[in-house]
Amino acid sequence: MMGDQAETLSSGAPSISYTQVKAAVETYNGQPISFGGKVLGARRLKEGTRIEILQLPLTDSLRPTVDLSKSQGRFMALQKEFLDPATVPPGTFVTVTGEVAGSITLPLDETEYTYPLVRINNLRVWAEDDEESPRIRRPIGPYWGPYWSPYWHSWPYYW
Repeated sequence: MMGDQAETLSSGAPSISYTQVKAAVETYNGQPISFGGKVLGARRLKEGTRIEILQLPLTDSLRPTVDLSKSQGRFMALQKEFLDPATVPPGTFVTVTGEVAGSITLPLDETEYTYPLVRINNLRVWAEDDEESPRIRRPIGPYWGPYWSPYWHSWPYYW
């Protein structure tokens, strides 16, 4: 999602660009978004798992580009259900679909950085060789499986 223009997702629905949200987070609170990027780190907190992501533009298949020079900043994504940070290690490419949930200011090197915060509804993890087939993380009952599969719907995977 380049520039300040809202682009159209493959579903035909207009999307809100990262730069629009970064410039005026309060304006977009509660709005649905799809952002992609490269995981920089993940951390378990009392309120869930917070993932720091280097934003990258999405392709037509909603996969983040791998050219890091195209990044327009960073954002945080919050998963309220249990998500082991080891399952999204640094370097993982992801697409987050969710809602804008304000912003959070945290130290970054020797400064402070204000991150747009996204409440995760769906987290897609992309393997290096994936083109159009992402692995999708979805809840399986009260547990999370490593990757969703129609064959696993009745078999919860325990961490």
